[in-house]
This record gives sequence, C-alpha cells and structure tokens, in this order.
Amino acid sequence: MQTSDIELAVATTADIEQVLELHFRYQVDSIKEEDKADGFVTTPFTKEQLTALIEQESGLFIAKQDNRVIAYVMAASWRFWSVWPMFAYMIKALPGKQYRGIDITSENSYQYGPICVDKSVRNQGVFEAIFEFALEQMSQRFEVLITFVNKINPRSFAAHSRKARLEVLSEFEYNNNHYHEMCCLTNR
Repeated sequence: MQTSDIELAVATTADIEQVLELHFRYQVDSIKEEDKADGFVTTPFTKEQLTALIEQESGLFIAKQDNRVIAYVMAASWRFWSVWPMFAYMIKALPGKQYRGIDITSENSYQYGPICVDKSVRNQGVFEAIFEFALEQMSQRFEVLITFVNKINPRSFAAHSRKARLEVLSEFEYNNNHYHEMCCLTNR
C-alpha cells in the first residue's frame, strides 16, 4: 500500500462511530493483551467528547482507506483539554518552560494526541502522513505542539521521536505513571 490511496481529512461527526471503533480496539482497557507491545492509547473517549472536539476545535483528524477510518489524531487547545485532571496538571507545569527560545504558554501551544493507527497499515507511512496533516492544520493557530508518551509505551515513543521528530521537553510523573513530555514547532 502507498499512502497515495489514503484520504486525510478533518473529521466530521459522521466519522465518530468509526473513530470510536478503532479507538476501542487499541485503548489500554480493551486492547488484546498480545497487541499491547505494539502500542496503545490510554485515555477513553465518548461520542459526546469527540463531538465537542470536532465542533469546538476542529481537532479530530482521520485517515481513510476505502471509506474506512484506519487512523486518527486528536489535537486541541489546552482550554478544551483542561477538564481532564492530567491535562490540568500539565497546564499548571507550562509556565517557565521554553522550547527553541519560545516561552511556552497555554495560548501558543496545544495538546496533541492520542494518535492511533490500525495495525493493518502500520509501517506504511500512515503515521507520518496523518501526523504531518494534523500538524499543518494546527500550525494555523499554535506555535508549539506538546504531547506526552507513557514510558511503558516504547513503540509510541519511538514513533514520535524518530518518525515525527518530536523532542523530549521534560519528564514527569502523574498518577503513578511516568511520562516523556515531547514537543516540536508547528512551522518546521
């Protein structure tokens, strides 16, 4: 497969059911145990939350092949994510952080992720394509992408550091989990 037969788009509410199906297959609470080593998503989401993400932020990006969602990326302002305790914790830690000479604030940065790529199309350029598509869309509003990767998810860390070229900004602990906080400029 080439990425040329992949359609990248900003999701609409019509895409939510397929996104939730994909998400459920790779969410840490529902993923098959044998698939965890290949990466997983930690945060569960509801139809209402994805509707808000689409309608308030235009922050759900999808890759489709043959009219089937095979990957998604979420990205939104810190204001949107602030209702989740982990993101509120991350927001409080932003003051004083810098990246490449830029003071990071909740206004000039955004939270990227999760991202999920169906295992049937992994290592075929889909991750890179949807990441770059989402980054370009968000670059119209923000200077800095911020995300976090659980240290027990080495596949995700490798993909984000090698394929997406994100850099580790810091490391932190939250709720007995250890994370890499990663970032990049949106206009790279």
